[in-house]
Amino acid sequence: MKSLKKTAGVICALLVTFGAVAQTKSEKSVDSDYLSTVEDVVITELANSEERDNKLVALQYLEEAVSGGRASPDMIRALDQLAGEGITSQSRTNGRLMNNYPDIRAKACRLLGQVGTEEAKQSLVKVALNDNEPMVLSSAIAALGDIGINDNDEVVNTIAWANKGNRILNPTSSLASEVIEAFTKLADSTEDKKDMINEVAKIAGDYRYVTPVRQRALELLKKLQSSSSSSSSDGK
Repeated sequence: MKSLKKTAGVICALLVTFGAVAQTKSEKSVDSDYLSTVEDVVITELANSEERDNKLVALQYLEEAVSGGRASPDMIRALDQLAGEGITSQSRTNGRLMNNYPDIRAKACRLLGQVGTEEAKQSLVKVALNDNEPMVLSSAIAALGDIGINDNDEVVNTIAWANKGNRILNPTSSLASEVIEAFTKLADSTEDKKDMINEVAKIAGDYRYVTPVRQRALELLKKLQSSSSSSSSDGK
């Protein structure tokens, strides 16, 4: 463990060094490309490490890269891996799951939402379909709403499916709140609102959710039903 942490420290120092060099040589595209490659390699190594602390360091650098608008394909792949840490990619010792890190998955989902690409959306859909941790699902659903890509109602149907599973087994107000927010953002791009309306109605009428969440669900339900009625009238 100490050797891994030491390696992470050396890698982090390299990133700082290369970052400083990049600032002084930012006008040279060759240098920038080289430094980006180095950053990709370092982040990938940290993300692939078995140590949780190293994965957290990878997320810190990924956050800086995403905020700086320099998220490369390798970085997006690293986020995809971290978003599925312990779910779609598992490490076991004597049958025991060793890499179940919901906080890491949730953070990676939020960063994928900031990336906002089709690839990021697909990673988040995969999380929503496979994860059962409310904290992670909340982050994935919020990120899908932020991205706003909803071709063929894929994202809305995925969110509805994820909410249904949570609603039946483990109703969580924080998750329901993110579902309502995401549905609000995606409503205009949704052709068939049946699944959306059904889930919003279930939330609005389920007293296991806190009152503010049920009230927001009811408000959205009224808007959705009004919109559906208007569309039906226009189609006549």
